[in-house]
Amino acid sequence: MNAKILVAYASKYGATEEIAQKIGQVLTDAGFAVDVLPADRVADVGLYQAVVLGSAVYIGGWRKAAARFLRTNEKALAERPLWLFSSGPTGRGDPIELVKGWRFPKALQHIADRVKPVEIVIFRGAVFAEKLSAVGRWMIKNVKAPVGDFRDWNAITVWAGAIAAKLKDQV
Repeated sequence: MNAKILVAYASKYGATEEIAQKIGQVLTDAGFAVDVLPADRVADVGLYQAVVLGSAVYIGGWRKAAARFLRTNEKALAERPLWLFSSGPTGRGDPIELVKGWRFPKALQHIADRVKPVEIVIFRGAVFAEKLSAVGRWMIKNVKAPVGDFRDWNAITVWAGAIAAKLKDQV
């Protein structure tokens, strides 16, 4: 298969990076050439036939590197299949319910509307107290966010598999 796929991400403590790596592995196993890169290290989106972009979510917003990537590469992203994912809510249950219906940063929605991603999803994330700064621990305590790893690896794998299936139909 000649299609080259980019999985770009912005992660603060590594949990979203691990999700991106898993997505990249599923796509690689499906026969695609895949680059998994931090969003701020992607040199040329034009080298890729499809893009998966994800970010950790903090207070309803994406990390700056992912938001900048989406803004800067809007034209190129609109010209190829694009999937967007967010990683953030902690706790058990449906991630959409955990964030009270939030699906994507409002500040970026106008760009998403123009680039028309194939799909936008949100995955439960992970928060490890030992990795947080004192301010981060204070914030987690005050919002009463559950601490631990709540990522649903099966949901992530199934989603990445669906991307692979869709791309095989297109190339």
